[in-house]
Amino acid sequence: MRAYDIIRKKRDGAELSKQELSFLITEYLSGKIPDYQMSSFLMAVYFSGMTDAETIALTELMLSSGNRFDFSDISIPKVDKHSTGGVGDKTSIILAPLMAAMNVKVPMIAGRGLGHTGGTIDKLESIPGFRTGLTMQEFKNNIKDIGFSIISQTDEIAPADKKLYSLRDVTATVESIPLIAASIMSKKLAEGIGGLVLDVKVGKGAFMKNISDAGKLARTMVNIGNSMGVKTVAVLTDMNQPLGKTVGNGLEIKECISALRGKMPDDLKEVVLTLGSWMVYAADCITEEAAISRLSEHVLIKYKSELMDFIEKGDAFKKFIEFVDAQYGDPEVAFKPSMIPSASRVKEIRVASKGYIQEMDAEKVGTASMLLGAGRQHTGDSIDHSAGIVLNKKTGDYITPDEPVAIFHYNDETKINEAEEVFLSGIQTAEIPPDKRQVIIDVVI
Repeated sequence: MRAYDIIRKKRDGAELSKQELSFLITEYLSGKIPDYQMSSFLMAVYFSGMTDAETIALTELMLSSGNRFDFSDISIPKVDKHSTGGVGDKTSIILAPLMAAMNVKVPMIAGRGLGHTGGTIDKLESIPGFRTGLTMQEFKNNIKDIGFSIISQTDEIAPADKKLYSLRDVTATVESIPLIAASIMSKKLAEGIGGLVLDVKVGKGAFMKNISDAGKLARTMVNIGNSMGVKTVAVLTDMNQPLGKTVGNGLEIKECISALRGKMPDDLKEVVLTLGSWMVYAADCITEEAAISRLSEHVLIKYKSELMDFIEKGDAFKKFIEFVDAQYGDPEVAFKPSMIPSASRVKEIRVASKGYIQEMDAEKVGTASMLLGAGRQHTGDSIDHSAGIVLNKKTGDYITPDEPVAIFHYNDETKINEAEEVFLSGIQTAEIPPDKRQVIIDVVI
C-alpha cells in the first residue's frame, strides 16, 4: 500500500476503505508519510469530500490514536455539550452546573479562544486561583463528587487530530466539513460520554456563515456520534450578533454568575434552556430507550421548566460554587464577582446617528474585543482577562448618540481607536425596527 495511490484515488473522487485511511493515519503519525503527502491528501478531501463511511472511519482512527476516558464505574448518564465557536458564547459555564444539579454528569474538555471567538478555558481562568490543568484522577473525582468538571485539552486525546489540524491550518483545508466533523467528534467521543449535544453556530460571528453549510456539518456530526453509540443532537443557533451582554473573559464569568442566580438576557436564556433540554433528553435516551419515542414539543417544554426551577432554587449556583472550589479557585467569587480582575480603563462607545439597530456584526464585535486584549491573534499569545466589551444595546433596540451602545474595558491603549473603528463598522441603524431574528434556527437528531 502506498500513500501516492491513496491520494490519487481520493483525488479522483473514489471512496477509501478503512484500511487505506488507517495506513495514512498510522504512517503519518510515525513520520513515514511526510507533510507534503498528507497535505495533498487533505486537499484531495477538501475538493472531493468524503462519504459518511469514510468520515466515520477517519473519526474512529483519530479517536483511537490516543486515550479515552473510562467512566464505566459511574452509572449516572454522562452527557457533554460542544459549541463550534462564537462571540459571547458562555453557555458551557452555565449548562455544566445546571446539568449536575439535575443529576446528569458532564465530563467536559474545552478549548481556548483564537481570533474573534472566545474560549471556555480562558473565561474560567479569569477566576482567581482557578486551574484547568487537572490530573486525570482529579477530573474523574470531580465528576463523581460534584457532577461535572471542565479541563483544558491534553496531548493524550486524539493526537492524530492535533497533528492533522496543524497541517490543515497552513494548507487552506480547515473549511472541509468531513475534516471539521472528524476533528470535533474524535475529541468529544474520547470523553467516555453516552450523549452529546452540539451547538452549531451560524452567521457572521460563526465558522459556518450560512444555514446550508451549518446543516451539513450538523448532520455529519450527528451521524458520526449515533453510529458510534453516542446519542447525538445538533442545535443550529444564531451567531450574527454576540450572545448575551458581555464579550471578554472576566466580564463573561460575571454574566455567568448572574445567570446562575436567575438573571440572564433573553437570547442567552433561550440558548441555555434549549441546549439544556436536549442534554436532558440525551441523558434519558441513555437510561431508557423508550425516551426516543416519547419526544415531543411538550416534553421539551417540560425539560425547560425543570431547568429553570433548578436555576431559581439555587441548585445550579451551588454546583458552580463546589466546582470553583474543587478546581482550586476562590469560591467566594460567586458572591463577590468584583474579585474577578477589572480593567483600569473604560470608554463609552456611541453611534453617530439615532435609530433602531439593524445589525450588530458578531465577528466585528469579537475582533474589537480581541484588539482590546481579550483574545489572541495567534496561538500562544497572552490575553488580558479583564478586557472586553459590555453591550448596552443589541439588535432591535433603539439607540441615540446621547447613550452608549457599549462600554469598552481595557488596560492597553495602543489599539483602542482601531477597536472602536472595527466595532462601529459592524453597527447599522435605521428608522424602522428590524424583523425579529430567531435565536434557535433548527435541530438535527
